Amino acid sequence: MYLDHFGLSELPFGITPDTAYTFLNTSHQEALNTLLVALAGGEGFIKITGEVGTGKSHLCRRLLKSLPQGSVSAYLPNPYVAPRTLMLALGEELGLGLDPAADDYHLLQGLNRRLLEHAAAERRVVVCIDEAQAMPLESLEALRLISNLETEKRKLVQIVLFGQPELDERLAQPAVRQLRQRIAFHYRLKGLAREEVGNYLAHRLRVAGYRGEGLFAQGASRALYRASQGTPRLVNILANKALLAVFGEGRQTVRTRHVRHAARDTEGARDPGWW
Repeated sequence: MYLDHFGLSELPFGITPDTAYTFLNTSHQEALNTLLVALAGGEGFIKITGEVGTGKSHLCRRLLKSLPQGSVSAYLPNPYVAPRTLMLALGEELGLGLDPAADDYHLLQGLNRRLLEHAAAERRVVVCIDEAQAMPLESLEALRLISNLETEKRKLVQIVLFGQPELDERLAQPAVRQLRQRIAFHYRLKGLAREEVGNYLAHRLRVAGYRGEGLFAQGASRALYRASQGTPRLVNILANKALLAVFGEGRQTVRTRHVRHAARDTEGARDPGWW
């Protein structure tokens, strides 16, 4: 690859969420602040939506790392499961030791009992569900029943739903209207702003070990924004392909034409046009 050519210690534009590369753009910071305020206020349901590639999974990992010490958390990356499987998965994630042979009633009672133990020890329980738009309606309703577990003063579990805009369509269905009414906080995640793309590129390059200057020309940064519309995942894919093209030419600077060629080879990217 091009690591030695550019003086990098690792690939700077991977698409796997990595909190080491966290870039505090405005939208992500506002979303994280919303989450922390909602959780501190004891809200039962919180919803974060965003288009594909805007960094919902990355935000979820940031949230889990930002929870107060002593919190108990669960992360479900694939919620396309039946209600019973959902309860068992939550029990396993939270270390509750539920009996897989128990019926649904006793599974819910087991969850309640273990969550009361956490509440008695002043431990906050937070469940983060990624790709929530894939949840069956029956499982969303089971989630609402789980959220009913509470003492006179506080919820026993707080649930954060991360999903694509289709999650809003799912929650608009009459069968889950009770859950929709319980969502106290919601934030719509956006991509990078035009003026943030250059700093985003520089930040990721710096984390990956780059110590030079001007690897991406100003025109290339503008073209990356136009081609990606600020979607971080697309920025990463296009930047990686542009670096490969520059490496193939034996050069050191990414130009607009490199981004244009990368966009033509990338599904979902727009034509950056001419500047």
